[in-house]
Amino acid sequence: MAKQKPVIKMLTYGIHSQWQSKSKELPQVKEFTTDIPAQIDIEFGFIVNIKKARGSKIRYCIDHPGILDDAGNLRAPFDGVVHVTNNDWSFYLGDTIWAPIADKCGQWRMTIELNDRIIADKTFHISQPEKHNEADFWKRVGY
Repeated sequence: MAKQKPVIKMLTYGIHSQWQSKSKELPQVKEFTTDIPAQIDIEFGFIVNIKKARGSKIRYCIDHPGILDDAGNLRAPFDGVVHVTNNDWSFYLGDTIWAPIADKCGQWRMTIELNDRIIADKTFHISQPEKHNEADFWKRVGY
């Protein structure tokens, strides 16, 4: 009997509630977006649902901009492997912003691979909001 082909669906992406690693609950989406404001502790990422792939391994990768470690060296992308535990499995891949904010700004690409094929791919744009004064406000509204 031929093995069934996995069914993959991205359920959410963007800003999420804080993820609790010890909880079985996945974070809830707050806003669907790929433009993320550079704010401390903002949680962003995506949730995928994978069906018909029990026992398979997925490889995830978070390729972030030039974030430096405590010694001032460029950090490698964050990656790992996770086992699909059942035939209707949802997985959250995400991160958060921490101090200092300046080196967190830029493009964060998050990918998930199954059987050496990318099945989920989303790039988030982290940027500091522009500071506006009262004159800028009146210009934007047409005065």
